[in-house]
Amino acid sequence: MQPHRLGLIVGAIACLLTAGAPALAQQSNAVLYGIWATPKNDGKVAIEPCENGAVCGRVLDGRQLRQNPNQADVLNPDVSKRTRRVMGLNILDGYSGGPTEWKGGVVYDPQTGDSSHDSTLTLTAPNTLVVKGCRLVFCRSETWTKIQNTASNGG
Repeated sequence: MQPHRLGLIVGAIACLLTAGAPALAQQSNAVLYGIWATPKNDGKVAIEPCENGAVCGRVLDGRQLRQNPNQADVLNPDVSKRTRRVMGLNILDGYSGGPTEWKGGVVYDPQTGDSSHDSTLTLTAPNTLVVKGCRLVFCRSETWTKIQNTASNGG
């Protein structure tokens, strides 16, 4: 076989393989999508696709939010963000991977103002997710429980 023809064939195969990658990522991420209960303050987070196809999670509910739905993000270290509402806030942003572990995103805790770029989402069972964030050598994790398979109706 001629070298340039072999290169065309290899290139065509590579295109076919990578063309399906976004669809496979969406299928892999789909196991995460839904409403998750958090152990702190009876919270609920909707995990859903971000605009860029990565995984994000936004605040839907919590004990303090039921008392004050307009609660602001007052502990955010960025003063310009302290007036934004906690309800609907993305606390998980930009994760990719799967089928059982997602990385590369940021986790944010509005209760403390802490965030971590060194974080993972690990599915340990179909309805059990360990959310872990680290700063330097100190790590913190929570175990979330899936309570609904889709986030479409907002809780």
